Amino acid sequence: MSNSGRPHVALLPSAGMGHLTPFCRLAALLSSRGGGDLDVSFITAEPTVSLKEYLQIRDLLSSFPSIKSHRFKVPELSPSQFPSSPDPFFQQWESIRRCAHLLPPLLASATALIIDTASASAVLPVAKQLNIPAYILFTSSASMLSLVAHFPSHVISSTSPSAPLMSNILIPGLKHPVPAAWVPPPLHVPGHIFSTLTVDNGRCLPEADGVIINTFDALEPEVLAALNGGRVAHGLPRVFAVGPLVAPPPPQQMEETGGGDYPIAWLDRQRDKSVVYVSFGSRTAMSPEQIRELAAGLERSGCSFLWVIKTKKVDRDEEETDLGALLGEGYVERVKGRGLVVNGWVEQEEILRHRAVGGFVSHCGWNSVTEAAVAGVRVLCWPRMGDQRLNAEVVRRSGVGVWMEEWSWEAEGGVVGGEEIGRRVKEMMEDEGLRDSAERVAEEARVALGVGGTSSKEMEEFISRIMMGS
Repeated sequence: MSNSGRPHVALLPSAGMGHLTPFCRLAALLSSRGGGDLDVSFITAEPTVSLKEYLQIRDLLSSFPSIKSHRFKVPELSPSQFPSSPDPFFQQWESIRRCAHLLPPLLASATALIIDTASASAVLPVAKQLNIPAYILFTSSASMLSLVAHFPSHVISSTSPSAPLMSNILIPGLKHPVPAAWVPPPLHVPGHIFSTLTVDNGRCLPEADGVIINTFDALEPEVLAALNGGRVAHGLPRVFAVGPLVAPPPPQQMEETGGGDYPIAWLDRQRDKSVVYVSFGSRTAMSPEQIRELAAGLERSGCSFLWVIKTKKVDRDEEETDLGALLGEGYVERVKGRGLVVNGWVEQEEILRHRAVGGFVSHCGWNSVTEAAVAGVRVLCWPRMGDQRLNAEVVRRSGVGVWMEEWSWEAEGGVVGGEEIGRRVKEMMEDEGLRDSAERVAEEARVALGVGGTSSKEMEEFISRIMMGS
């Protein structure tokens, strides 16, 4: 028990907004739904890679003051130690793993621990040593979880484990094999830090007391049934599908900064369901050539659009962008009134819920997928890296959106032309069947989160477990 005599759950996220956001939402939910009988603490690995990570954690702690903050100092590793991957987020994952032995003082009063998959193989043994039940919050789709759980067995069964992974992957319990082209590119490269982490963390999943995942039964029924039916990998613990994770209203309102009001004010002037929202997440930076083709495509589509441009992978490296030079002289003026281009952070969840937004051109990061599903917004999938092709297939199968599978992603280096982009955007916005399908999924999400819904019951069972310290 904690010093208060109450159960105490500690959360340890990993690096990257795609990982941090669901941890913040889960922490807020646990703080609110614990009924004052559950202490919640948030362990932050410092320094954060991006400025937005620091700001999001600050806002969480300010909005939910009952959540206690613990700072976990980790060294900044040299990129030279990872010649196959200069990605600073992967390096932070490894830094957290290497410092796992320093966690016990921060867990002295914890009766349960929630960790990210990226650090599982290093942190689970520490929790076991301290006799603390440990759960994994998996921050992607159930489809990606099935790949991670099965991948170590796939590597072992390969005729040449040291050779690049190029074959399709047949995951037990699932009807369709995962095409090699959908597998995150680093997993094709033995010795890549992401590949090594995936194998190590996949192997240790059975050691966790449970896995929490930000999805819901109606979105991924086949995969969730296979995972909990023991068909994907031997010894997997219970998978709690508690999504879509939606943070509760904070007990303490944040002071308005005014920075995020401009896109909303612009949306307020647009017609219902008329705007295409275009964003490729917190880590995806397109090439200048692809940005210009996308600009041309949005102009050709004839649709109103709100486009968030990102030119650097890490926001601390972002500089003031000359939109005229990037998009072409006169572009901003030509689309003025029906198009808004933003170079900076926006509150995506708020934008997707706005009445004016009817479509979303997305990289299919999992938070973006679930936010679109809740909002009932059609998605045109353009996955760029990582788990995003697997997530795009979830979007396509569930009816939330469409996937242009032939469009290249970051590792392939191709450029999709503006004429093709414009045509596909227009088709999405005119597809009433797709609109109805997305709205159906939104209703399924609302039912799942409602009283007696599948996700609501899963969350209640999970909270009951951590309250009992099991």
